[in-house]
Amino acid sequence: MTIESWTTESVGNCIVPISVAGKTKIQSRNYQPSGRFPVVDQGQGQIAGWTDDESAVIEAPLPLVVFGDHTRAFKFLDIPFARGADGTQLLRPKPGVDPLFFFYACRAIDLPARGYNRHFTVLKDKTLSYPTDDSEQKAIAAVLLQTESALMKQSELLETIEEFKRAAMTRLFTHGLCGETLKETEIGLMPESWKPRTILELCEIFSGGTPRKSVAEYWKGDIPWVSGKDLKTPTLEDAIDHISVAGVEAASRLVPPGSVLLLVRGMGLAKDLPVAVINRPMAFNQDVKALVSRGEYSGQFLRSAIYAGKNRLLSQIVPSAHGTMTLNLSDVETFKVACPTDPDEASDVVEILNTFDRKIAVHRKKRAVLAELFQCLLHKLMSGEIRVADLDLSALPVVSVEAEEATA
Repeated sequence: MTIESWTTESVGNCIVPISVAGKTKIQSRNYQPSGRFPVVDQGQGQIAGWTDDESAVIEAPLPLVVFGDHTRAFKFLDIPFARGADGTQLLRPKPGVDPLFFFYACRAIDLPARGYNRHFTVLKDKTLSYPTDDSEQKAIAAVLLQTESALMKQSELLETIEEFKRAAMTRLFTHGLCGETLKETEIGLMPESWKPRTILELCEIFSGGTPRKSVAEYWKGDIPWVSGKDLKTPTLEDAIDHISVAGVEAASRLVPPGSVLLLVRGMGLAKDLPVAVINRPMAFNQDVKALVSRGEYSGQFLRSAIYAGKNRLLSQIVPSAHGTMTLNLSDVETFKVACPTDPDEASDVVEILNTFDRKIAVHRKKRAVLAELFQCLLHKLMSGEIRVADLDLSALPVVSVEAEEATA
């Protein structure tokens, strides 16, 4: 079978009208955390909430594709659902176009963002190619569904491991590893032999800066220079700039491997506390503080201790004059973390958490590979560049969240 057996039409010519007259829409304030029917809106998540309102439920004709008019998000619905109040279009392909194939074909279309303007009129004018053979459409859709399902399961697995790590961290910094009696302190429960210690007791604290962009020689070097946005990436090296020795001398500071970099200014502080341990000498900008251990504890232990108490530190954040979020130096210096008096116990805590980090890193890489594979298949299958018969998907991983839970 060749590409000549495909046909190309506008998206508008591939869809048929849908009558949902009399069906109410659910206001966002009325979304429930649970209910009989999912609420689907134009947000990125598949399900935005739940409802028991039967007057809002669309149960025929199914399946349908829900398009976010403002967000450009596509969702495939084959179960009864209710719509959110604004910004959704219901799409049903005409006979001869498989609904699941149509869903993936729409996602392969290049639909540039137009801000918060509506996109449906633009989508209708886009062209869509499809095989005239219904069985080939279904085969393409099945391959893409298999690949995307593996990707989604990998994401679920990663979330599960990250949740296990958070629970382990809370347990370790509350109960320790030696089964000691617990005591109440000003920062919460901890083992009897542990002590609350301030960051300034444990570390030297350094500020950074940004070399002038206009001085080219400052940016011609191989010294990693970390900004606030870099601390929010899963892997610190992913988005890092580089500066020269002259750039360091002019504006920043070089700190050694094992130092902890902590975001103290920026919108990234609104929800989390970006903090990382560096593995080689690095410089950093003014939105970051470097915590260099005085030698009693490793940078990895200090990072974990800070993150275990992050909610207390986040409570110290204040808006700056420009509306960004800021942690004052004095609040960082006086912030207390739980510390064991036995250095071996601190090392054991780090090793346990490192086990989780290694597992998380592996599954992030697997998720990235699957995401790249899905995008490649989406565009090549939908263009006819490759055919289902040419594929061998036996190497796709069988992902089991339950199995990982048992070994975590």
